[in-house]
Amino acid sequence: MAAQTKKIVIYQVFTRLFGNNSTVNYPGGSLEENGTGKFSSFTPVALKSIREMGITHIWYTGVIEHASQTDYTAYGIRKDHPGVVKGKAGSPYAIRDYYDVDPDLADSVPDRMKEFDALIARTHRAGLRVIIDFVPNHVARQYYSDAKPEGITDLGANDNIHTTFSPENNFYYIPGQLLEPQFPVTAEGVKYHEKPAKVTGNDCFSARPAVNDWYETVKLNYGVDYLNGRAKYFDPVPDTWKKMLDILLFWASKKVDAFRCDMAEMVPVEFWNWVIPQVKSRFPEVLFIAEVYNPAEYRNYIFSGKFDYLYDKVGLYDTLRAISCGMQTAKAITGCWQSLEGIQHRMLNFLENHDEQRVASDFFAGRPEKALPAMIVTATMHVNPVMIYFGQELGEKGMDAEGFSGRDGRTTIFDYWGLNTIQRWGNGGKYTQDLLSKEENELRNFYAKLLRLCNEEPAISRGLFYDLMYVNNNYTGFNPDKQYVYLRQYEGDTLLIAANFDSQDTEVSINIPQHAFEYLDIPDGKLIKAEDLLTGDKITDTCLSSSMPVKIGLKSYSGRILKFKVK
Repeated sequence: MAAQTKKIVIYQVFTRLFGNNSTVNYPGGSLEENGTGKFSSFTPVALKSIREMGITHIWYTGVIEHASQTDYTAYGIRKDHPGVVKGKAGSPYAIRDYYDVDPDLADSVPDRMKEFDALIARTHRAGLRVIIDFVPNHVARQYYSDAKPEGITDLGANDNIHTTFSPENNFYYIPGQLLEPQFPVTAEGVKYHEKPAKVTGNDCFSARPAVNDWYETVKLNYGVDYLNGRAKYFDPVPDTWKKMLDILLFWASKKVDAFRCDMAEMVPVEFWNWVIPQVKSRFPEVLFIAEVYNPAEYRNYIFSGKFDYLYDKVGLYDTLRAISCGMQTAKAITGCWQSLEGIQHRMLNFLENHDEQRVASDFFAGRPEKALPAMIVTATMHVNPVMIYFGQELGEKGMDAEGFSGRDGRTTIFDYWGLNTIQRWGNGGKYTQDLLSKEENELRNFYAKLLRLCNEEPAISRGLFYDLMYVNNNYTGFNPDKQYVYLRQYEGDTLLIAANFDSQDTEVSINIPQHAFEYLDIPDGKLIKAEDLLTGDKITDTCLSSSMPVKIGLKSYSGRILKFKVK
């Protein structure tokens, strides 16, 4: 991977919900009742507003055609049985056709791919790069491609359905058995029929998946015989590998800039080692981001799997969430980066995405401002990418009961719905802050300022990192349970960053050891001038010294990014 000079800042957006201006919102409502956003909702004005927030990449979630209860048979798209579709709109991770886009998102269904191509071009003109999902582990139960290019054979078309496993099969089977889930799969008087049953996407090798299984999907076969000690059959190259390479090349040829690879660790690392270099040989700038949750496998998927970046969910996200909710001490953050020594720059940091509960929900912090110190750490601690989820910057609570998705603190990915916060920011296509509340405006301004700093300040995007907690854990005037402090340095600029997770305003004394001055090549004991990059406040004639602490005030649930320059 080439040396990084710019910090990647991702805006994940659930495409179907973003531009939906309908306020009807019937729980479980149809497309006709509740409406849907479109590719065309991402106007140059909308994209400019996103770009001006400091965003470099936009992840359009739910682009590839997935199973749905909406009937598009008039356009030559097969209808899915509702019993194996989650929600009226369907899960974007139950892919129905790898070579097509979701018809919900098109103004003209027959022209849906042209409209997506136009969205990519429009996004690039706005100065943003495009990320889409690649879902390699599973597909919809009734997968069928009506848009596949000439010469492409459908997944499963040539499978031997009389055996559980063959390295040349695309799916796994339970021969002779009918799929009979542990819940009704009858709709409109018609029972869903699948015989032989295919293995369910979450490695459920049973013809009777439960309601909490990924019952709407089937597992793809990459040459691993799960029922015989996970024996691997990778030579000759399995047919599924070849089909997945074709799919990735198809989307990369459309000038997609990056793939977020869903549940990448459920696919053998050998496949990634084989496929990623082949894609990059044709499209060298394309990035691969892996959803991996097992820290023991991180280095394997980076070095053997050839991924550019991995989710940092189990480490930093879980830790910051626990601190924000008062269940963990701030000094635990140190252990996060220490466990990632050597690969920290390859981790993707976030506080929200489509899988996680909203920061402002009753299930997380309850109020968006409680997580502001966590967001400062997420964005500025290292050079690695950072991501926010659309509406996070507005304090979206995710507390609607949309239908299939209950009131769980998440924004639905299964239902047709409209988000009031996004609609008011959209302001009829103007994308101004006129209709936002004072609190929402302040929050969005904070996010914009913080995210812009990620690339305005080389010390954040390229600089060295120095954790100050080890000399402040027992230091008078500093509470390591509630505050976290560190330095970032690049050439002549030094940033002192302090995050306060406390509900109370406080003044802290921060000790900076001599080793920090030596390691970062900072003059020790010089008179300096400083500026708080978040507020613009100036500090004059102070001293950055190993012999005396730096004293600063911190407001509750906040932080400061102090930029020092030697006079």
